Amino acid sequence: MAPLHAPLNLLIVEDNDDLRDSLADALGTRGHHVVAVDCAEAVPEQAELTRLDLAIVDLNLPGEDGLALAQRLREAQPGLGIIMLTARAQSSDKVAGYEHGADIYLTKPVSLQELAGAVQALGRRLRPAGHDGGLELDTRRLCLIGADGSVTALKPREAALLAAFVRAPQQRLEHWQIAGLLGMPDQDINKPALELHIVRLRKKLPGGTDDCSPIKVIRGWGYQLCVALAAR
Repeated sequence: MAPLHAPLNLLIVEDNDDLRDSLADALGTRGHHVVAVDCAEAVPEQAELTRLDLAIVDLNLPGEDGLALAQRLREAQPGLGIIMLTARAQSSDKVAGYEHGADIYLTKPVSLQELAGAVQALGRRLRPAGHDGGLELDTRRLCLIGADGSVTALKPREAALLAAFVRAPQQRLEHWQIAGLLGMPDQDINKPALELHIVRLRKKLPGGTDDCSPIKVIRGWGYQLCVALAAR
């Protein structure tokens, strides 16, 4: 079996038991870490979502449908990869899929090889090459691993925030997204308290000085991670 570019943390949401099991087995044998559930209501909570790289979502789900779920996932985790896998093959369905957050739209039946190829292709964007020997975020052990092997402990919300930065477009997050990851109410964001969390996190990253800030302010909008960081 061909080696992976990098193992990914995958979520499968599919109500057909046989198909869900076969997808989980096929992607698991390729080295990915797979969580498979049968409905949108069983999708992990926010803290677990921050550890995911990619979701494979069926559209015809019981309860909340796949379009609504995909939109919710995209809003919660802007950098999450989303593959829609569905029997809906009309052009209007595909347009709706992309409008609700899909990166890739595949129609059933699809071969396991094609799906695995789509996962790997999307994974190359989510986990770009060039991080070997650099700074790494371990979301399971809750730590940063330096190029020299040094280990810096992180709090769960710090790890979740860094993971979200890594996966976000241009490694940028808005104030409301950061507040949500830190468990703050989004109705009235306390920006001084939010900044305090960022300051503490900066100190755990290389280049944590005024001259070279690893997390810079985007005034009136949010923050951007400015160090090369791989997450696993």
